[in-house]
Amino acid sequence: MDYIAEYWNEVIYKYYWIRRIDMAKKRSKKVLDSVLNPQGLPTHGAKSSSIYLKEAAGVTSDQQGQPIPEIKPFTIAPRLNTLDGRTVYLVDIGFGGGYEFLKEMQGWFSKKMPGVKTVLKRKAGNMFMDDPDLWAEIKEKGAAVVLGVGG
Repeated sequence: MDYIAEYWNEVIYKYYWIRRIDMAKKRSKKVLDSVLNPQGLPTHGAKSSSIYLKEAAGVTSDQQGQPIPEIKPFTIAPRLNTLDGRTVYLVDIGFGGGYEFLKEMQGWFSKKMPGVKTVLKRKAGNMFMDDPDLWAEIKEKGAAVVLGVGG
């Protein structure tokens, strides 16, 4: 009779661990369901990678009915031939450690490229807020800009 009890103990033990693994998989799937895509919309797991395909096809909402924001691509500024005699703005956007990092960069420019004028600025508001006055100043007086993050 002992072998029957051992058998059932082993069956129950295996069932317990299989059940725990299944429950862990379900929990991890729920965590994955809450991940946001680069646009800040919930991805709802692996299925929603098709969100970009639907957007390209002209669909304006994902499978959950959430609106897909319109993305207007733009090109970056052309590369400058030289920075000598030009003004480079170093802009801290408010991320922790960014200002200190840009101060170090300003020091690097003064040692390695003394012909480049650097202007160190802090953007108004937090990193997600617009600062049109700063952008206008950079457009008027600057030749290049480094938007800095730190950490």
